[in-house]
Amino acid sequence: MRWDVVAWGAIALLLFAAEALAPGAFMLWMGFAAVVVFLGVLLVPGIPMLAQVAAFVVLSFASIQVYRKFVRGRGHERESDHPHLNRRAFQHIDRVVPLDQAIVAGRGRVKIGDAFWVVQGPDLDAGTPVRVVGTDGIVLRVEPAG
Repeated sequence: MRWDVVAWGAIALLLFAAEALAPGAFMLWMGFAAVVVFLGVLLVPGIPMLAQVAAFVVLSFASIQVYRKFVRGRGHERESDHPHLNRRAFQHIDRVVPLDQAIVAGRGRVKIGDAFWVVQGPDLDAGTPVRVVGTDGIVLRVEPAG
């Protein structure tokens, strides 16, 4: 068997193995490009090495662009059924809770579950029920519930 056929087969296998070790689909598409070059070299003997490498580079680039546009792009369009899962402050919007600490000069504190949250809003006494209307980072913006 010719060395270039063996080389492209080995490159394809190495790229697939690298994809298995470090998933991300980048090496997978380059592996597919190496398989195409492998098949081309196997079926058409005498292709110059420069043409083989050029074909691999072009096919790798094209296959990665196809992946980025059509395969990976669709995954980002899906909407989550829990859009605020890792944004804890947003989970409390519209919740009504009593003030744990009075709001003085625009700042106070509430207890939600087992956590204390800094709140921002109009000056109010401790114990006053407030509604969470928004967030500013990890600070909850509140207004009197009523």
